[in-house]
Amino acid sequence: MKEATTLRKSRFSFGKAELTKLVLALVFVSMVFIPLIRMFSYMDADSIRRVVSSPVFGKAVLNSLTSALLGTVLTTVLALVLALCVERTRIPCKGIFAIIFVLPMLIPSISHGMGLVILLGNNGIISNLLGLDWNIYGLGGIVTGSVLYAFPVAYLMLSDVFHYEDGSAYEAARVLGIPKLRQFTAITLPFLKKPLISVVFSIFTLIITDYGVPLMVGGKYTTIATVMYQEVIGQLDFGKGAVYGTVLLIPAVIAFIADLMNKDKGKSGFVTKPCAVSKNKLLNLGALVFCVLIALMTLLPLVSFGLLAFTEDYPTNLTFTLDNVMKAFKLKAGTYYTNSVLIALGTAVVGTAIAFMTAYLSARMKSKLSRFLHLSSMTSAAIPGMVLGLSYVLVFKTTPIYGTVLVLILVNVVHFIASPYLMIYNSLSKINENLEGVAHAMGIKRACLIRDVLIPQCKYTLLEMFSYFFVNCMMTISAVSFLATTRNKPVSLMINQFEAQMQLECAAVISLMILGTNLIIKGIVHVIRKKHTA
Repeated sequence: MKEATTLRKSRFSFGKAELTKLVLALVFVSMVFIPLIRMFSYMDADSIRRVVSSPVFGKAVLNSLTSALLGTVLTTVLALVLALCVERTRIPCKGIFAIIFVLPMLIPSISHGMGLVILLGNNGIISNLLGLDWNIYGLGGIVTGSVLYAFPVAYLMLSDVFHYEDGSAYEAARVLGIPKLRQFTAITLPFLKKPLISVVFSIFTLIITDYGVPLMVGGKYTTIATVMYQEVIGQLDFGKGAVYGTVLLIPAVIAFIADLMNKDKGKSGFVTKPCAVSKNKLLNLGALVFCVLIALMTLLPLVSFGLLAFTEDYPTNLTFTLDNVMKAFKLKAGTYYTNSVLIALGTAVVGTAIAFMTAYLSARMKSKLSRFLHLSSMTSAAIPGMVLGLSYVLVFKTTPIYGTVLVLILVNVVHFIASPYLMIYNSLSKINENLEGVAHAMGIKRACLIRDVLIPQCKYTLLEMFSYFFVNCMMTISAVSFLATTRNKPVSLMINQFEAQMQLECAAVISLMILGTNLIIKGIVHVIRKKHTA
């Protein structure tokens, strides 16, 4: 009798889980797939003809591919060398370098473009100081800005790979007297093959779909992303915008599929022995010099923001002042900053909850719907922010939530959910898979198991997920640019507005506000983790 009751409860619990999966599946269909289908429906023969026959189309495609390929190669090489310097040499202040190298991830891409204008523009700080006649606008500026914006992502990916590489093979090679160069070609390169593929596709997608840097320093060198922005924002031509969005979606989807197939093939092994760091003094000195140079290049745009934001009139009057800050706030920077914080908090709370629930159902309650949920959560990574924003405009423009903070939270959740979902999915997958069975046998409710066992074990992952959503929402410009109104506009969109009005001082203030906020959030997360793991 007792076993029959237990069986009925088990079936009831399973039924509720499947119902929850079905609801989540419908949410993903509504928030991810229907908007894309709606965007595709706006394409017709006339829109395609107008885009393809336009003289700017072929040029923009070629420019996008050229700048993305150059930026990807330079970014990957730079990140690879930096990761080797930090993980394989004995340089001092590794922790400080690691912090500096990820600072560009905490400000919008458009800020990097503005930083280049401040430093190397026609009246730039470095241009005036060194008497340079180099024009930052064009291909060179886009590639430079893209590298500054993208290399921290590649560095973190490769640094993590090197950190967890098993050193046993290198030790065996040293015992056998195999030269260092041969060790690198025979051990390191094969080990890096799969991670490098992931890095290359991730960075290529990041650069080719970005419009912040090209908008600032592209000049007459147009890219697909900037053309799409101008067509939709400037002319409200949704037909042509849908065509450009589809073109922009193609390389992102190809990169996503290739990266997904690459990940499925590779399985990382266990680390039995950490890799030894170099004792070569000359090599360590060279690594230190290289890291210092890259750190300076990373910090220069941030320093330039400070010079513009807190001086009377750079470079003629370097007197410290808060007038620029006050001016920015008079132009509603404070209101829009509050919007950004509220949107970021809402996205972080909702996104973390949805990502955790989805990951739990797909990682620990396997079924056909689980596989669909997993695929749906990952699919958003293949959709560029601009494409997602445009598709949301086309779907929600006639609904009550259009023009509200809610639609901005929804688009940000969908835009950023892939990485947090993977974080918690991997964490939940590592926890003993028999916990649910034991809890059921002891009469413990699933909700209690999640609350008392799983969440405490994953609390640091949940904290990282929250900060990931928050930080990215504070600095995003792509997904929200088509959806924001004057009432709910995020502060990041003011950077382009101030730059267009030649108010670079106010734009610098906004960039520093975003950087400061994100640093505080990251600092809080770091302190909490350090306090509870000490």
